[in-house]
Amino acid sequence: MNKIIAMVGMTGSGKSIGSSHLQSLGWKNIYFGGLTYERMKAEGIEYTPETDKQMRMQMRKDYGMAAYAILSMPKIKEALKDNNVVIDDMYSWAEYETLQKEFGDNIILICVVADKDIRYKRLETRKERPYIKEEAIDRDLNELGNLDKGRPIAYADYFIFNNGTIDEYITRLNEILEKIKTL
Repeated sequence: MNKIIAMVGMTGSGKSIGSSHLQSLGWKNIYFGGLTYERMKAEGIEYTPETDKQMRMQMRKDYGMAAYAILSMPKIKEALKDNNVVIDDMYSWAEYETLQKEFGDNIILICVVADKDIRYKRLETRKERPYIKEEAIDRDLNELGNLDKGRPIAYADYFIFNNGTIDEYITRLNEILEKIKTL
């Protein structure tokens, strides 16, 4: 069976770098956050950090804490038929439990970690969905306090420390991929 890697970590840690690298290697990318933006667009809601937060909360109200895993399950199952899958940005412990129940040991958590000040600087300067420091802090606290994001981070199978260069990051990710091939 093909593998599933779920990238976990705080906003701005660099999860998308890993997802993009895996995609370049032929992995199918399932972007959980994309569900939020698709729904906002369909409902004509302009993106701001606050409307993003409100929509994420609404989706969890509508579908439960495992909302993104539940809504993405058909795409994941279809992609697994022919590809390995990378999930870009798993948010909650409930999402992990839902995926683990469905796919067992076939799901692997990779946590990307970066110092807060580094993440906040990245978020202020990113082109898509920038956050000022106060917005980033608010998102961090919301994800840790309301989404139980700390448990999948702490429970990760592998860690990538992303305070250095992209080359260092990719080297570590490739080391992890080599280990995964033996599972």
